[in-house]
Amino acid sequence: MDKIHPIPIIFEDNHILIVEKPINIPTQQDSSRDIDLLNLLKQDIKKRYNKPGNVYLGLVHRLDRPVGGVMVFAKTSKAASRLSNAIRTHQLQKEYIAVIHGSPSKHKGKLIHYLKKDTSINKVFSVSKNEKNSKEAILEYEVKGFNNGLSFVQIRLHTGRSHQIRVQFSEIGCPLYGDQKYGEKISKKNQQLALWSKRISFFHPTLKKEVEFFSIPPSEYPWNMWEEIRS
Repeated sequence: MDKIHPIPIIFEDNHILIVEKPINIPTQQDSSRDIDLLNLLKQDIKKRYNKPGNVYLGLVHRLDRPVGGVMVFAKTSKAASRLSNAIRTHQLQKEYIAVIHGSPSKHKGKLIHYLKKDTSINKVFSVSKNEKNSKEAILEYEVKGFNNGLSFVQIRLHTGRSHQIRVQFSEIGCPLYGDQKYGEKISKKNQQLALWSKRISFFHPTLKKEVEFFSIPPSEYPWNMWEEIRS
């Protein structure tokens, strides 16, 4: 694995930590045993604040390993509880951007599928509504640009299913650029998945006011084909 550089901190106070997750690093420890974001941040807090013993840092949501962008962590158990509740009640809003192959039939729309995960191969499949253990997956999207056979889309999640964005766009014939798992027939080996967590907003767990934070993907292909991504 490439050397991990210091994690960019977007905002921090006594209750929350907002960071930009680097691509190709797991959010938490997995079977690969590679260094993960949660433990890196705990080590960083321990060092910066010279804290003895174990550091508390609550993981309230995740991003897939190849995905980068803005994430929130809780620095207290109270903040973790309130943020987790905000996710359950859909008061925590997440906006993603992605580059997909082709273009959806509608410029703007809502995708609804029922998904089921095969944990033995870590892959999610679209199934019928009546399939046992299937979960409803809903997202809204808007195409913001088209260039050289690729579309730049803005996405708002209504549910947070595993691999949801990747599976749903693959299901409509528009797999994400660089997706080796759900677009293996069209993606080339070693291409980087073009999915980014751009914005997150929620009510601060103690200040009781809405806050929002942003992260912009690197100016690399295919992101650099659209100037509006930088705005």
